[in-house]
Amino acid sequence: MKKTILAALGGVALAFAAPGFGQAIPLDPGDYWDVTEVTVDDGHGAEYADFLASQWKPNQEFAKSKGWIKGYHVFENSYKRANEPDLYLVVVYDRVPTAAESKAREKEFDAYMQKDSRRRDAESGVRAKYRHIGGTSMLRELIFTR
Repeated sequence: MKKTILAALGGVALAFAAPGFGQAIPLDPGDYWDVTEVTVDDGHGAEYADFLASQWKPNQEFAKSKGWIKGYHVFENSYKRANEPDLYLVVVYDRVPTAAESKAREKEFDAYMQKDSRRRDAESGVRAKYRHIGGTSMLRELIFTR
């Protein structure tokens, strides 16, 4: 009987110690971070850095000026291990665009670039001789609420 009472009291204490029903999780959804893994062949680091500075960055600045993205980053993998990328290209935005928004953005981007998607694809193919995309991830930041 004594054990049953202790077990019941323990259960009641646990109920009050754990977050209650309806209590919010202490994390709110934040921005999306698209992360692209990039490996650059030896001897082409400066060439790819030139591309990033002369084309990728202005394109991101254009997207930022339109409110399509909130920011962008280039991260170097300083302690690269075998089979890891050299760089991570990150683009931050607050929401995923709808299909209609994506189509409208592509038209506006084509006009800005004065190129269509076929030409941009061909130019990417030229870079693919020394730049290799290992993968992409979409991460979502979680922000502590307490």
